[in-house]
Amino acid sequence: MAFTSIDAYIASCAAEHKEGLEQMRQIIRKAAPGAEEVISYAMPTFRLNDRNLIHFAANKNHIGLYPGPGVIEEFAAETTAYNGSKGSIHFPYDKALPKTLITRMVKAGIRRNEERAAKRAKK
Repeated sequence: MAFTSIDAYIASCAAEHKEGLEQMRQIIRKAAPGAEEVISYAMPTFRLNDRNLIHFAANKNHIGLYPGPGVIEEFAAETTAYNGSKGSIHFPYDKALPKTLITRMVKAGIRRNEERAAKRAKK
């Protein structure tokens, strides 16, 4: 489906997943108050400095968080309890979201985003 907002995306999800998705949204929103909410790659996305900062998405058994490979690598030692991939981490629906960890990952993404924006501005 093509979504036009994060509200529409969450509304389309299974009832048992909505609370976790809204919690994820609020954690990211609080950590990145200047970021814009959009849909990108068919996922809820926060954009900052005209670049995607972080995505999240509903999956069958988990919420996927997609901060990018650099952030995943930076937090590898702290995320060993979770499944994931090169650019994602999977938070099971049946466990509380690790708010502090997610907040720190978002802030690391902001730092990386701002560094890229500064490099582009110098060119």
